[in-house]
Amino acid sequence: MARHEVALTRREELAEGTMAFRFEKPAGFSFKPGQSASFTLLDPPDEPNSVRRTFSLAGAPFEPELMIATRMREGSGFKRALKALALGSKVRLSGPLGDMTLHEDAGRAAVLIAGGIGITPFRSMLLQAEQDRLEHRLYLAYSNRRREHAAFLEELQALARRSPRFRLLAPMTDAEGMLDEEKLKRFVGDAPSPVYYLAGPPAMVEAMKAILGRNGVAAEDVRSEEFFGY
Repeated sequence: MARHEVALTRREELAEGTMAFRFEKPAGFSFKPGQSASFTLLDPPDEPNSVRRTFSLAGAPFEPELMIATRMREGSGFKRALKALALGSKVRLSGPLGDMTLHEDAGRAAVLIAGGIGITPFRSMLLQAEQDRLEHRLYLAYSNRRREHAAFLEELQALARRSPRFRLLAPMTDAEGMLDEEKLKRFVGDAPSPVYYLAGPPAMVEAMKAILGRNGVAAEDVRSEEFFGY
């Protein structure tokens, strides 16, 4: 696993309560869409659990910078310190990590199910798939409480308009209710031999696994990541 010191180049608010942080990409650093990396503060605050965090890489490999995105919870000393970090300051990057990456068989669809900030690995997958002109059929079900909470939504809607191989469902649960079994069936009914990818709060991930299990989806065709308070 490679280790680098990388400079913070930009920060921006993506949605209500969600920020993106962009870092320089080290020469020779490569990763697969869907992977993550560990970020360590070089001068951390004197608080518990404030030194290191692992984040999915929301930027696609072809993009010039590395990007992470996270919910800015009040209780996180790490996130407060990252938000206050001066542009140009460095953090230690270790990675890439993880294996929730897109399967190779283009004859099988990918069904991506994201809750909230669980969208981050899927943004990377989807943008890189378009860049590489992959033949996979891609389905994204991306739920949030309200539209103002939905990071990257406009970008994903634009991708759905221009890509015939990508289909997007973006329910807002305050207005439309939870993503449930019937909604999911209608959305992916014609997906060929799908592989399912789940990312979001643990309760959502477990609920989706239960739905898929009841509908005969094999465990080896379900890949997941849980986001604890991110």
